[in-house]
Formats: sequence, structure tokens, C-alpha cells
Amino acid sequence: MFELLGDWKRTDYCGSLGIKDLGREVILMGWVHSKRDHGGLIFVDLRDREGVVQIVFNPQVSKESHTKADLLKDEWVIAVKGTVVRRPDETINPNIKTGEIEVIARELRILNRSKVLPFPVEDEIKVDELIRMKYRFLDLRRPVMRKNLMLRHEVMRATRSYLDSKGFIEIETPYLTRSTPEGARDFLVPSRLNPGEFYALPQSPQLLKQTLMISGFDRYYQIVRCFRDEDLRADRQPEFTQIDLEMSFVTEDDVIEVVEGMIKAILKATKGVDIDIPFPRMSYDEAMLRYGTDKPDIRFGLELHDITEVFRNSEFKVFSDPVKKGGIVKAINLKGKAQHLSRKELDELTEFAKSLGAKGLAWIRVSGDEWQSPITKFLSEHEKKELKRLLTIEDGDVIFFGADTSYTVNLVLSNLRLRLGNRFNMIEQNRFAFLWIVDFPLLEFDKTENRYVTMHHPFTSPKEEDIELLDTEPEKVRARAYDIVLNGVEIGGGSIRIHRSDIQRKLFERIGLGEEDAKKKFGFLLEALEFGAPPHGGIALGLDRLTMLLAGASSIRDVIAFPKTQKGFCPLTEAPSPVDPKQLLELRIRVDVKER
Repeated sequence: MFELLGDWKRTDYCGSLGIKDLGREVILMGWVHSKRDHGGLIFVDLRDREGVVQIVFNPQVSKESHTKADLLKDEWVIAVKGTVVRRPDETINPNIKTGEIEVIARELRILNRSKVLPFPVEDEIKVDELIRMKYRFLDLRRPVMRKNLMLRHEVMRATRSYLDSKGFIEIETPYLTRSTPEGARDFLVPSRLNPGEFYALPQSPQLLKQTLMISGFDRYYQIVRCFRDEDLRADRQPEFTQIDLEMSFVTEDDVIEVVEGMIKAILKATKGVDIDIPFPRMSYDEAMLRYGTDKPDIRFGLELHDITEVFRNSEFKVFSDPVKKGGIVKAINLKGKAQHLSRKELDELTEFAKSLGAKGLAWIRVSGDEWQSPITKFLSEHEKKELKRLLTIEDGDVIFFGADTSYTVNLVLSNLRLRLGNRFNMIEQNRFAFLWIVDFPLLEFDKTENRYVTMHHPFTSPKEEDIELLDTEPEKVRARAYDIVLNGVEIGGGSIRIHRSDIQRKLFERIGLGEEDAKKKFGFLLEALEFGAPPHGGIALGLDRLTMLLAGASSIRDVIAFPKTQKGFCPLTEAPSPVDPKQLLELRIRVDVKER
């Protein structure tokens, strides 16, 4: 039997009650989290979005309510009218906000029932993620998921509050825009009114926010949805959310200062943490040299050391041959852990290195004055002496080597560093370590396409002193770009933009985009730049990634209400799905694929 709310109006959220409410009559509504029958008294933990409170059904207070309470099952939806009282001292629960009080029920209304759940609505559950996503409406009832989405809300609220206070204007840009496939693949949307033509969902509002600067709005921001049709990983989704901002008449320092203030405000509002600003800055070259990556986790040491010169003319061909081909040799010294790494673990680390593209993993384990390794017999005394000096090798150390192309060595050793850091608990888990990476190369050579491509995007300005190198030594041109990294994860990237049409055309030409193609793809921007474009710059921060790190989650799927799988599928709504042939006919589209 189901009942109606009638004239009942909720007075409070369950999780908001406390000692301050003693003696009050309240009306609460929510889900039955659990029920316990203690031989006469029935205790129900009632849950809503703010938390849980204990309801007591006593037959001496209301026999009718007690009888109905006996029927209750987990996740039934109920409304309760009762009085807030203090719990007996021996039953106080310090683990919840409402642990000092309980509600003595006088009336109970059963609003709806629930089927048997596919998994319990509890934080510590072991259930396949696909099942969680299929029953997302249940998964989101779990306290940890509710907390994550509330955190996301607080991040957005703090962002808006801060940027509003700094004179930014929130402006929406369109979701239906023009395809500009210079990065990831676009999601295309057919136009019924323009047969054979397509919109694209925006990968970023980049061009339009630059247009807003040319329009004179000076300071723009938007918490914006973006779309990329790309292969997915734990930190990628086909649709994601950016904190997007742009400013006119600014330098790199101006943008960085605003972002640091915003992040400080976010952490204060969401975590109650006061972080120090400004954040440290590190050049791209230094980051690659010391950590092998442009998004280093600086919460621990274990840095990489370039020892290429030691082996440039070595008899040990495994090291010297890559150097002769333009490669490098680097090493990591894991101090004092020789007795903690078994041969089995060393073999596992070797397989890990191979999975990342290495041919193997050379290592030396130091015990007293003895260097234990299959490679020591190939090293000269001079090479051993140099290694000991450069790597400060001591008893108990384990040294790992990488010798290959710079790309492979840095990829393998940077990931090995993180694996060892986690293995030996070197990483300060409760620390927020922010870092700016600056002075990126503007261009890199793509061997597959046999041309230069931009490391960030083709609207990033080169440093003024490097512009002339675009014609002669393009690989030496530095970008006015800056990425922000938190605990080894890039959470945002930005740059000072090109605001002169001649330089923008020059860069397009350098990356193989001729005048005709540039006009076809970016004609409106090139024209706008000729009508008094101010110097401007900005940044986009990944809201999903930032929230994931603040929540301590392992995947952005845990901080997104309705995420998709790694194949871009939504188990809840079963999207994407076939559509009615009539819809395709209206769009002049014919689908010519085999049935699954």
C-alpha cells in the first residue's frame, strides 16, 4: 500500500540535524538505508542527500507507525514525522554528523517500494563497474558518489564566485559549430535544413573565445562542455567539462596569477586548505631532463639522471649504439632498497619496461662494494667510477638504466619512477603539489605526417625573440605556453595567443596549412585578427580531472554523474543506439554498415 505526501512538507534534511534541534518536531523524507529490529523497538537509518539520521519506532509512542515500520525494506521511500531527542550516551555514534541525536517517530508514510538491489548502497562494494554504470541511479545513492558530485558542485560554485569577483563575464558559446579537425576527431551533427552539410560539437571554444577578445569583452569565462571523438582512458571521456577563460592585454604572468588565485579559492572552499602561491615553475626542458615527462609528480624525488656522455664511446654496445643513433642513456638510483627488491620483482619491472616499448631494463644492485648485475662485466672501471660519482651510488642502492631514443627512455623511466614511488610509499598522499611547466617548444616534427605540428595548438604565440627562427630553425622556437600540473596530472593548459594575422598565417604555413586551406578552416579568425585584435591569452582547466584529484578518486568517471565506458557507451541509456529510418531519411543519410 502506498501513501501520498498530502499536506506534509519536509522541514529538514536528515544529515542537517544535530543537538541544536533537540525537542523540535520535524518531517523527514528519504530512503531506508538500513533497518534493525531490537525486540520491540525498530531502528531505521533514514538517508537523503545530506546524510543519515536514526529513526526510532516505538509501539508505545505509535503502534500504527511501528506496525508499518515492520514492513520496511532497504531503499523504500518514506516520510516520517517525529521529535528530535538526545541519544543515550552508550549509543552515540561519533562517525556520523547526526550521531548524538535520533528522531522518535509518531507518524510514517510509505511513499514507494524498491525491488531487490543488484548491489548494496554502500561505499565499500566489490561490483563490476559496468553494473554500477547500468544502475547509475543506485550507484549515485552511495555516500562516496554523492560526496563526489557535491564536491564538483562546490568547485564550480567557488570558480564562478572567484572569477566574478575579478571582473570576468560568463558568456556561452555555441555547441553547434564548424568542424576544424586539427586535433582529435570531431563529433559531427547532420543538418536537416542544409542536406549534406554538418555541424561539429566543439572540442574547445578556442576560436570563439579569441573572437570575444577581439569583440572587446576583455575578460571571459565559461564552465563549458567539450567533445572529442577519441580513444578513451581513465582520465578521458568523449564529453568533458572545462573551466575556460580568456583575458585581453595580458602576459603569461597575468593569466598565471589569476589561475593561482582561483585554485587557492577552490581548495579553501572545498577542502578547507590554505595553499601557498605562487606555484613553482619549471621549464619544459628541465622537466624532461629530471623527470622524463612534462607533467611530473614533484611530491617525491627519485629523479632521472642523464648519463649519455659516460657511454658515448663505450665498448658496451647496448648503451653506446643508441647514443650513436642520436639516442640517450638515463638512470634512476633507488636509494637503499636493494634488500627490498627480489629478483622476481626485478623481472616484473623488466616486463613492465618492455610493455612501454623498451627492449629490456638494465639494472645494478649494490651490496657492500659488490655490484650485482648481468651488465657489470661489460662496464669499464672508468665508467663505473663515473656512475658512482654522478649517481652517488652507495651500499644498498638499486640503479635502473634506459638506453634508446629520448622518447622511449623518458617514457619508460618516468613511468618506472612512478611505479617505484608507489611501491615504496614515497609519495605524500595528502599533499597538493601544483607546478607550472613553461617554455614549451612551439613545434615538434611528426614523422608519420612528415611535417611540423604544434605541440599545443596553432593559435599559440611564439616568443617574440624566437619568431625569426620559424623560417630557419623551427624546432628551436619556444611557445608562450604554460601547463598546470597537480600531483603528476596535467589539469590545464593555456597560452598567450597570436593576435597578428601575419604571424598566424606564417605559423599555418610552417605546419603545412596553405593559404587556401587556412582560409577554408579558419577564415573568420584570420579576418577578425585584421580588425584590431588586442594581445590576449587564456587557459582551460579540466574540471573533471581537478575534481577527481580533490576527491582522491582513481577515475574521472567517479566524479561525473553519467559517464560513458572506454568505448564511449552509456550502459544506463544504452547510447549510442540505432535511430528510426525515417529520421535518417529526413537527414538525407544512408547507413551502409553490416549488422552486428
